[in-house]
Amino acid sequence: MKIERGLSENSIKNYIIDVNELMHFIKKNEISEKPQNCSKETIQEFIYKQSKQNSPYTQARRISGLKSFFNFLVFENYIKSSPAELIESPKLGRKLPEVLNVNEIELIMSKIKLSDFIGYRNRAILETLYGSGLRVSELINLNISNVFNNENLIKVVGKGRKERLVPLGNYSKKYIKLYFEKYRSKLNISSKSSDILFLNRRGGKISREMIYLIIKNIVKISGIRKNISPHSFRHSFATHLLENGADLKVIQIMMGHESITTTEIYTHLDNKYLKKILMTHHPRN
Repeated sequence: MKIERGLSENSIKNYIIDVNELMHFIKKNEISEKPQNCSKETIQEFIYKQSKQNSPYTQARRISGLKSFFNFLVFENYIKSSPAELIESPKLGRKLPEVLNVNEIELIMSKIKLSDFIGYRNRAILETLYGSGLRVSELINLNISNVFNNENLIKVVGKGRKERLVPLGNYSKKYIKLYFEKYRSKLNISSKSSDILFLNRRGGKISREMIYLIIKNIVKISGIRKNISPHSFRHSFATHLLENGADLKVIQIMMGHESITTTEIYTHLDNKYLKKILMTHHPRN
C-alpha cells in the first residue's frame, strides 16, 4: 500500500483497521476460516453486523478496505477469487462540505493571540491551509525546501505521492516568515525534522491531531457555531476562488483532484457561479 500504491499513513492505518475488524469478528464468533478460505457469507454477515454500528460512509470504506485486501491475496496467488468481489457498498449521497465565509475566516484569524510565540505558528498554519487549499496530511508533511518564496509557490506531495505546485499567498508568506523568527528559530529541532516546516514544542513534526485541536479551540473562541475541521479551510479556499471567478479546471489542478467531478461539488455551494455561467453562455441570455 505504501510503496506500490503510494497511500498515506492515515489511509494505510484505516485499511489495517478494516482487516482487523473482520479478524476479530471471525474469532469472536468462532468461525473456522482463514484468509485463504474466507467465504462470501462470512463477509456478508460481518458487513450486516457492522451496518448496525457504523454510518454508511464507514461501511463503504470498510468494504473498500476488505476488497483491497482480498484483491491483494488474489494478485499474490494465495486465493483464486475474492469473496468480497460482489459485495455491494451502500449508496452514498453527496454531502456538501461545511464552508466558512470571508468574514468568518477573518474573525478566526483575529482570535489567534500573537503575544504568545505559539500564536505565530498557529497563524502560519491556518493561513497556509486557507491560502493554498492544502489537505491536513499535506500541511504536516510540508518541507521547507518545497517552499519557494521568490516564486510564491509551494510544492505539495498529495495523495498517491503525486506532486503539484500551489500558490503561496501573501498572508501565508508573511506569517511563515514571522513563525521562523518568533518560534522555529528557538526550538531544539530533531535531525529527522530539520526540513519539516511546521513543528511542535519538542522540535518534531506536528501531528494531524494537534492541527484539529488548534482549530477546534480557535473556532470555539470565535463563537462560530459550525462543525469546522482543517478540511473546512480547504473547502473555503476552493469556494472563495469560484465565487471570485476562477475557472473550475484551475481549481481542480490546485486542489490536486484526479477527477473534475470531485471539484464540481463546489458549484453546488455557489449558486452565483451557476447563474453567471447560464447568463454568459446560454443563447437565450
